[in-house]
Amino acid sequence: MRVLAAMSGGVDSAVAAARAVDAGHEVVGVHLALSATPGTLRTGARGCCSKEDAGDARRAADVLGIPFYVWDFADRFKEDVIDDFVAAYAAGETPNPCLRCNEKIKFSALADRAVALGFDAVVTGHYARLDSGVLRRAVDADKDQSYVLAVLTAQQLSRAMFPVGDTPKPQIRAEAAERGLAVANKPDSHDICFIPSGDTRAFLGAKIGIRPGAVVDAEGQVLGQHEGVHGFTIGQRKGLGLPGPAADGKPRYVTGIDPDSGTVRVGSAEDLRVWTVEAERAIWTSGSAPAGPIDCVAQVRAHGGTAPAVAEAVGDGLVVQLREPLTGVARGQAVVLYRPDPAGDEVIGSGTISATARERVTSDARSEAAR
Repeated sequence: MRVLAAMSGGVDSAVAAARAVDAGHEVVGVHLALSATPGTLRTGARGCCSKEDAGDARRAADVLGIPFYVWDFADRFKEDVIDDFVAAYAAGETPNPCLRCNEKIKFSALADRAVALGFDAVVTGHYARLDSGVLRRAVDADKDQSYVLAVLTAQQLSRAMFPVGDTPKPQIRAEAAERGLAVANKPDSHDICFIPSGDTRAFLGAKIGIRPGAVVDAEGQVLGQHEGVHGFTIGQRKGLGLPGPAADGKPRYVTGIDPDSGTVRVGSAEDLRVWTVEAERAIWTSGSAPAGPIDCVAQVRAHGGTAPAVAEAVGDGLVVQLREPLTGVARGQAVVLYRPDPAGDEVIGSGTISATARERVTSDARSEAAR
């Protein structure tokens, strides 16, 4: 096959491209320029998609003996990832920009251009596995990225290749060293590539501005003031701007965010427990929604936050009834459903969390609410 290898400049994408070459594919490497001013992106151990990364990707392509290009996706990245990130926080949500980048950039804009140019698939260094079109967790559980890939449609998955998902990360580094790839020991990227300082609250404040509001307890008593709901997320404990813990000495957590009134509600750890998760924009990896409720394991964060559950497609969304409560479940994040077999590694579908409830919502209650 003729495949396009998305080369970020890291060790994983370099080895993925190398394995595609070994498999006999005709491979072309491409690095995505995601900023009109790449010098402002994070570099070094915390970086991603910077000038430094573009150079590392080019050198890896030279070692592999494959053609290499840099494609400018800065405008699409700003619109689909950065602007979406800012708008979501302004609306009191907690988005995952890496998830949105996979959905909108790497497997939509990039894949569409690749297909238009005659490529059969896009190769990336994501830690996940594809088995006859089925998306599965990676062998290396600590590096598994199936959560941030669960937004891909069946058609997008049919054009994707994840060659490193069957190998633990230490072995990938060793393989890169054996191949003579200079990125073999390059540190993994962390945090958000388009926030150079690493200070998400300051970045959002500069974009959104000051929108003062109150911090209140469960009874509505005002405990303090803040400069914008964008500085908070569900489950947050630190940086609340309050003089101390609750009257009982226990810590306070953010339990609710109302962007319209600017109110941030705080409460106890018990107040964070969620039994029902509602989501919109459901995506089913099989290409069609299941007929009726299905048993599954729900995951609500990129790392951790899993519980056995029953999920059901409702309109264009889905409703998940958890069999065990989860905490820190925030609107704007994804809920990803895995098949509850012994392996527990097959992705069934996903949706963007739109609401949560501290109690179970019955089918009758949902029908009544719809009316």
